[in-house]
Amino acid sequence: MAKRSKKTQKSQAKLQDLVVAALVEDSEQAKEYETLLKVNDIPVVIKEQQTDSTDDKSVAIMVPEEFLDEAHVVIESQDAYDDFYDFALEDEDDDDFDGELLDNGF
Repeated sequence: MAKRSKKTQKSQAKLQDLVVAALVEDSEQAKEYETLLKVNDIPVVIKEQQTDSTDDKSVAIMVPEEFLDEAHVVIESQDAYDDFYDFALEDEDDDDFDGELLDNGF
């Protein structure tokens, strides 16, 4: 039986201690989450996964198990922040009228 190097054993042990914090469909969003988690001092690993049933790829955002709850809070907070500004921008688009409706003397 061939021996594994200590470096290989350490990297495998580190991957085994990681859990999936989020799954995303594109690598751009995965990079955003990775940056966000690193800024918040949460160790993160990105791993692409091929689904068996289809040709779709997903990207797993993986963190050490002890950081899982904190990672969820950070990701959910960012998603809520993004949703708020998406909503605000949609409202600005809806306000693109000349005010003609209000000028009818009512």
